[in-house]
Amino acid sequence: MGKGGARLSYSRSILYAFSMKKQKAFVFKCSSCGREEPKWLGRCPECGEWNTLIETAVSPAQGLSRSPGASSGKDRNVVPQSLPLSSVDPQEGKRIGSGIGELDRVLGGGIMKRSAILVGGEPGIGKSTLLLQAAAMADTRGRILYVSGEESAGQVRMRADRLGIMGAGKSGERIEVFCSGSLEDIEAVIEAVKPVLIVVDSVQTLYTAEAGLVPGTINQMKYCSWELISWVKEHDAALFLVAHVTKDGIISGPKTLEHMVDTVLYFEQNEGDIRFLRATKNRFGSVDEIGIFTMGEKGLSVVEDTSLMFLVRRTGDVPPGIATAAVLEGTRTLLVEIQALTVPSKGTISRVFSDRIDSARVSRVAAAIEKHLGLRLSDHDLYVNVAGGIRISEVGVELALACAIYSARTGLSIPAKTAIAGELSLAGEVRPVRRLSGRIKTSRNLGFEGFLGPAADICPPEMPAKEGVRQEAQTAPDAEPEFTGIRDIKAAVKALFSGIKTV
Repeated sequence: MGKGGARLSYSRSILYAFSMKKQKAFVFKCSSCGREEPKWLGRCPECGEWNTLIETAVSPAQGLSRSPGASSGKDRNVVPQSLPLSSVDPQEGKRIGSGIGELDRVLGGGIMKRSAILVGGEPGIGKSTLLLQAAAMADTRGRILYVSGEESAGQVRMRADRLGIMGAGKSGERIEVFCSGSLEDIEAVIEAVKPVLIVVDSVQTLYTAEAGLVPGTINQMKYCSWELISWVKEHDAALFLVAHVTKDGIISGPKTLEHMVDTVLYFEQNEGDIRFLRATKNRFGSVDEIGIFTMGEKGLSVVEDTSLMFLVRRTGDVPPGIATAAVLEGTRTLLVEIQALTVPSKGTISRVFSDRIDSARVSRVAAAIEKHLGLRLSDHDLYVNVAGGIRISEVGVELALACAIYSARTGLSIPAKTAIAGELSLAGEVRPVRRLSGRIKTSRNLGFEGFLGPAADICPPEMPAKEGVRQEAQTAPDAEPEFTGIRDIKAAVKALFSGIKTV
């Protein structure tokens, strides 16, 4: 071949390579997290895994064809426009009643339309049961889609029969079931059914080929969740995502997932059949509310009366180390029994054993007792428990906790039928707490005869003045408890253990 033929062949090869490069490009995608790199690397910069970058062909026509919101069917040629806030229909913020009072309480009044809710909890605690009951009892006439990536349709039906939500004339007949983890298949079913409520059990089972080769990775969870969240944001629907938790009790997966959703709920349980539902994030309500359920053969049942659930019924004197705290859980006042035990430490360092009240709070209260009362606790191990297994995080429990620890260390019993509420500072002062009048009222309704709390001049303004001073005992059945106002931990000890009332 002459020089002209060689030059022509070389030109053709260049044109062929250029056309192939224009038609199809190659990137290196991490099989673990989905990160794309223009060249091969031994270690992924995103997840740190070795030898996971795989050469993948990418068509120029693809690009951002499945960016978040692409599944909604919008025309990409239309220029997006804003709209005045005053023109937004207020009905778009309307809530849907779940039919379960405790769930509505935690959500802030019901299921907000166009919102995404993430529900986490230990295996077998009742997440799927709760959401299946909510799907059947929701106050809506629309269709409900239950997507299960962990169970078959027959298994979901067995649970529905056990819960008693199926049958002629029952609301369970409107529930549609789809068992798959494929995002593309789920989106196709959603477009066909047009549900008003979607339950996905669980988010760890979602996958799509465009987010990597391995299901359940961080990139899979973020990508698939965002696609579903984008759909409900653009339609009159709501989304529940069930999530697994790690051995530390936190939701498995990226923290970004909790930022993407509107509400994050955690399901907890005590040693028995009691279940607690809490919100750690809620864009449309308070995070202080708590839902209380019992688990039985027919599923989860709402606990109507929580007044005596966290108290131990006794006859006679109260044992040392026992105190009754009046605490707030959202809008509800609960009386809970705080149990404390002190024993000489077996080593050189004392330890704190407390899983229902934060151990750091117990240590801080113990340090204040040792400093301001001169009671040595640094050579004792402290054991703290809450009757009923409820976890307490409200600051109003600190005064009762201090009194229980003092009682356990000295062997002196706190007077029976006495409720305690107050925040304890490091200076030994008793600080005011919210809704003190409501705590006193609840104590009265449960038959308590005494109440120990902050003094009148440091109480919140909304508290009636008569409740901030000492009250004489009355014989009327609806009489207020005898209120003892104190300013510091020393006054609290005198009021409880020496009979001296100080205001």
